[in-house]
Amino acid sequence: MVEKSERRWVWIFALVILTISTIPYLAGYWVQGSDWRFLGFIFGVEDGNSYIAKMLSGAAGDWLFRTPYTAYPQNGAFAFFPYILLGKLTSQPAQHEQLVFLFQAFRWAGGFLLAIATYDFASFFVKKVQYRRWATAIILLGGGLGWLSALGLSALWQGRIPLEFYSPETFGFLSLAGLPHLEFARALLLWGLRDYLANGAAYSFQRACKGGLLWLALGMFQPLTVLISWILIVAHAVVVTALKGIAKYRASGKFGIAGSNDFKTAGLMILISAPIVVYTYAAFNSDPFLRNWTSQNLILSPPFGDYLLALIPVLPLALYGVFTVFKQRDWQGILLGVWVCLFPILAYAPYNLQRRLPEGIWAALVVLAMIAIERHFFGFQKYVKIWGAASFLPAFLFFIGALFTVLQPATPLYAPKNEIDAFSALNEIAVKNDVVLATFRIANDLPAWAPLRTLYGHGPESINASQLKPEIGQFFSAKGSDSDRLRLINEFNIKYVILGPDEHQAGSWQPGTSNFVELVFQEQAYEIYRIRK
Repeated sequence: MVEKSERRWVWIFALVILTISTIPYLAGYWVQGSDWRFLGFIFGVEDGNSYIAKMLSGAAGDWLFRTPYTAYPQNGAFAFFPYILLGKLTSQPAQHEQLVFLFQAFRWAGGFLLAIATYDFASFFVKKVQYRRWATAIILLGGGLGWLSALGLSALWQGRIPLEFYSPETFGFLSLAGLPHLEFARALLLWGLRDYLANGAAYSFQRACKGGLLWLALGMFQPLTVLISWILIVAHAVVVTALKGIAKYRASGKFGIAGSNDFKTAGLMILISAPIVVYTYAAFNSDPFLRNWTSQNLILSPPFGDYLLALIPVLPLALYGVFTVFKQRDWQGILLGVWVCLFPILAYAPYNLQRRLPEGIWAALVVLAMIAIERHFFGFQKYVKIWGAASFLPAFLFFIGALFTVLQPATPLYAPKNEIDAFSALNEIAVKNDVVLATFRIANDLPAWAPLRTLYGHGPESINASQLKPEIGQFFSAKGSDSDRLRLINEFNIKYVILGPDEHQAGSWQPGTSNFVELVFQEQAYEIYRIRK
């Protein structure tokens, strides 16, 4: 049971961390000046622009997702719906500013929900308020040994980035910093698991339905996380049933089936939450565009040593927590133990999004560690404080690094003002979904400012990127031929070409020598050419 005073603490804690996390964003707008425009993101700008582009497509009238980062035909899919819906709340003028503001409001709303859900989840297993608070803080802001890389020990990762600084599936502070859909997804995952576990002791049809509906909503934010939740509860139901059956056999010498409540709850929750997962699976396996997108969307797990470096501070106590829940026949706590046991299987499953599969494992490990401390090592309160403080170091370094980076206007966090002027001009003269040819950085920025399409501007979403990248490079090179340029133009029905400072370097194509283009905009180093019919 969570008291009102505990809930008040959660709200204040969430308010504090969200306020601190907003400082780098405010700094970006403070220093942008007259020559640069802050794009609204402090990390993952390529993906950030894609989220704003999805919102802009909603503002332009779309209800289904069609990426603007390809000129290949698309049927549209029910995906990224929260972003598309948010975009419908905006309009010209200053639409981009409205979109970024709504994105930040979305992040704040998700941050509050994630903090509350995390506390509720921890409270289901941990009784003492102080340990609940520490668990919540460490789950949301904690990390492993990634901070050692800042002390000259980056050789431990053999040139790779520590997991804390790029894996929101593992650590919560990256989602809080700028990935609102993952905040909502984690919150709905934890609340659904809590409802499932609460039904183990006393079955409630209403509670099972509530959990299923939470995961149905989860499917709108991250369908893959719904599948992960199914794996967890089915595995838990199987293990609990087996352990209860073994216990009954030892007591009476007879086998018996027990734990039916877990299976009933799991079955109902899976049934209710299935529609979006089934639709997504069918769409991504039948639609040629979505199938191609999936094939080049690779999010693979790092070597296991990187996971050890990230999780080692919590592992000893967490493993003792696993031993505790199984030994004490803590039927609800066993779910956490099952989660940890499944971790290596999920992290290295033969799947192109394998790093996504251990979603929330840090939460399970931290709660297990708190269970071990509360039930066996309650004199280790000083250790909890030291561990907690050390675990916050990666998040601290991340935000300090983000703040120092954003204080120095440069790409990719910023775009030159003349470039934004070119986007605005193009938005006035072009028609929605016109195809625009540009080099990668400009092609990534453009769809966040105008509802237009580019050939290659986003790693996973730009279909046949490996083939198109050299063709686009050849287009802008002086060594390219007009016949090859016309072939690319006709193949993808390109309407406009943007040239910026990169394209004007020595050895680049000079559009004045080609009779199939006409200049429609020029401002310093930026030019826009329309393709003649």
